[in-house]
Amino acid sequence: MKAIICQKPDDLQIIETEKPELRSGEALITIKRIGICGTDIHAYKGNQPFFTYPRILGHELSGVIEEVEENDRGFHTGDQVAIIPYMHCGKCIACKTGKTNCCTELHVIGVHKNGGMCETLAVPVSHLIKTDDISLDEAAMLEPMSIGAHAVRRSSLKEGDKVLVIGAGPIGLGVMAFAKYRGAHVIAMDINEERLAFCRSWANVDETVNAKNDPINQLSEITDGDFPSFVFDATGNMQSMNQAFQYAAHGGTLVFVGLVKGDITFHDPDFHKKELTLMASRNAIKEDFNNVMEAVKAKKIHLEALITHRCSFNEVTEQFAEWLLPQSNVIKAIIERE
Repeated sequence: MKAIICQKPDDLQIIETEKPELRSGEALITIKRIGICGTDIHAYKGNQPFFTYPRILGHELSGVIEEVEENDRGFHTGDQVAIIPYMHCGKCIACKTGKTNCCTELHVIGVHKNGGMCETLAVPVSHLIKTDDISLDEAAMLEPMSIGAHAVRRSSLKEGDKVLVIGAGPIGLGVMAFAKYRGAHVIAMDINEERLAFCRSWANVDETVNAKNDPINQLSEITDGDFPSFVFDATGNMQSMNQAFQYAAHGGTLVFVGLVKGDITFHDPDFHKKELTLMASRNAIKEDFNNVMEAVKAKKIHLEALITHRCSFNEVTEQFAEWLLPQSNVIKAIIERE
């Protein structure tokens, strides 16, 4: 079968590889849609932590079951599915407490093990979600939206809370959408005015802040000097993450959704003065996927509007580098296989 492999940074190639065999407890999935996310981009550019080469990328996936044994989860050949790409051990302290997203032995499809930029992928049936009620595009988008939904749920924000989301990429947009879904007053921050306009039109945010124009003063004016009670940084940018401590209210919560390959530093007296809560939010769990699925089915979240670019499987090696250029204005790119 064909697969797209990242041999080393800045080097994507289409190769021929062995088709996986069906094993007990798994299903063979004909991959139909592959979303491109920040993790794929960081891997391509050599900036992704916990990553080794060569690797078949791709973890935002939807497809159709090609073959599956009889199972107690109700999956059959021909079912349309989305894939939960986080392979957990089920035995460690995190898994035992339901935090499978931070399993001590976690292996993410497309990051720690070969992913879904291929024609057929073997996946445990425990990591499939039936998506016959939504489109293949929407099904592939469940994973990135689940990351935002997980961060919002983890924060425990409430209706009416003032929330700042830094970074208007797909993950940040997901945080905004689900913070609004919970009834929060949402402020979007980015350095790109076109992205901020999209935050207003798609995520229906209440305010926008251009980080180039004295963001502290803007946030003070918007919040009457209180600053946001919840700050989510979804940039994966070290400078932004270091500055995010300045934006939270006294007694507030800062959630790092993005991941950076380096050290985050902050001024401890200010951190203690505010008695800030600092949280990391990693990946998502099945509950988050189900919550996103329900929101999509109820037409509360419109995922297809996020997709700005698409190409066929055979065009990826030509298109990928172009999608990384700022002038491409990519919000979400999708690879199609028919």
